[in-house]
Amino acid sequence: MIEPRVLYPGSFDPLTLGHLDLIQRAVALFGSVEVAVAENSSKLALFSVEERLEFLRAETGAMPVKVEHFRGLVVEHARARGIAILLRGIRTVTDFEYEYQMAMTNRQLAPDVDTAFIMPSEDYAYLSSRLIKEVYAAGGELRRFLPERVHAALTARLRRTN
Repeated sequence: MIEPRVLYPGSFDPLTLGHLDLIQRAVALFGSVEVAVAENSSKLALFSVEERLEFLRAETGAMPVKVEHFRGLVVEHARARGIAILLRGIRTVTDFEYEYQMAMTNRQLAPDVDTAFIMPSEDYAYLSSRLIKEVYAAGGELRRFLPERVHAALTARLRRTN
C-alpha cells in the first residue's frame, strides 16, 4: 500500500507545542507529513514567513516532515504538489464548525482533495495562536506553550518593544 501524502497547512504564528503535537500525530498515522506555512499579507504576523519556516524546520528536523510555504488557496497548493489529503486540527465545537465549512468549500473547489481532522492531546486542546498572541501582548509567561526557540524569540522581541 502506498502511503498517502498529507499536507498540514496553517499560519503557525507562532509555532506552538499544540502544532507540534498534531505534526507528531500525523507522522504516526501517515508515516510523514508536509507542513505548509501560509503567506497572508492581510494579517499582522508576529514572525515573518522565513522565521516560521525556520522554527518548523528546527523543531521537526528529526521527523519525516517537509516544510514549505504557500500563497493562495491551499487546495491549489495541494493539487500542484500531488497531495490529496489536508490535515486540520479540531480542538472545540467552534473549531469543527469553521473547519467543516472550510472543508466543504475546499471540496467544491477541488473534489480530489479531501480533509482529515485530528484531535490534539488533551494537554493542548485549549491552545491557539490567537490566545498566545493575547498573552504575549499582555506580557504573560508563555514558556509552557511554545518550543524553547520560539519562546526565546518572542521574549527577545518583547524586550525590544518595551
